[in-house]
Amino acid sequence: MNSKRKFLKTGLLGGVTLMPGIAGTVFAQPATPLKIAIVLPGSINDNGWSQAAFDALSTAKERHGVEFAYTEKIKEPDHVEVLSDYSRRGYKLVIGHGGEFQDAINRVAARFPGTTFVVNNGLKASKNVATADFYFSQPAYLMGYVAGKMSKTGKVGFLGAQKFKFTTDSLAGFEAGFKQARPDGKVFASWTGDWEDVAKGKEAALNQIGSGVDVLWPTMDRATIGALQAAKEHKIYAVGLYYDAIKNWPDIILQSNIIDVRGMMQGYIKLAIDKGLEGRNYKYDLGTPEALRIGSFHPSIPAPVVREVEALLADMKSGKLKPQPV
Repeated sequence: MNSKRKFLKTGLLGGVTLMPGIAGTVFAQPATPLKIAIVLPGSINDNGWSQAAFDALSTAKERHGVEFAYTEKIKEPDHVEVLSDYSRRGYKLVIGHGGEFQDAINRVAARFPGTTFVVNNGLKASKNVATADFYFSQPAYLMGYVAGKMSKTGKVGFLGAQKFKFTTDSLAGFEAGFKQARPDGKVFASWTGDWEDVAKGKEAALNQIGSGVDVLWPTMDRATIGALQAAKEHKIYAVGLYYDAIKNWPDIILQSNIIDVRGMMQGYIKLAIDKGLEGRNYKYDLGTPEALRIGSFHPSIPAPVVREVEALLADMKSGKLKPQPV
């Protein structure tokens, strides 16, 4: 198995051990340190999805005294083996970091009823399986609206690695927001099949730029760097993801969809410590800005457009505007 494993142990600070129950019930909380393990699809240095999860657990260690372990760069054929290994070794909260872990966790959870599992971006909760995700189409709608208002060609691009809930919901929201701003425009969507390969990310971006795209939203991990490099070289705008990307790409980033995995995970880890988790979905939206929010506006965006986006954001928080899917 191509993986790297590292264990981080804490002192004698309180935590919880989560025990399974039926869906919708709260798991018991013995007064022992919570042992958490997470299986990551990418690198803890990817400046994206996997690194954010690692950082969240590092913070939980400092704040709450949890003990945690991780395994990075795990491909789907190894999911069951790695998840099962952590369960056998007494990690009572085991996290699969991505919707691609759902099938494996369903299989492993049935064999280890004494372990609680969480699928980040998962689709199906059950007896000892919780899921946690975001209302992805909310901020994606705002990103599409900004892209529509700022595009000169009427052509914008979305780059994804694989099709699952995060990417398909984000694309749906992006398209809806773009069409609201630019009904006669077009969204180009491409799938690279690779989250990490910087060269592939750049190649996919160049292909879209060659088709006239002048605003680009890459949603991969490290591969996003290649796409943003292409955008910068060709002097087109882009949309950021996970963090306020204008800080690193001040020339090209119009806005950023800040999916704060750290905030999401801190939320449910603290809940696990305080009350225990349930076998259900934990969803975070723009009403929980510690987990989901937008970033800084590029100074080239006209003030009226900024006000329009802020009004749309307020409508989402109030429930007046509900981008689909949820």
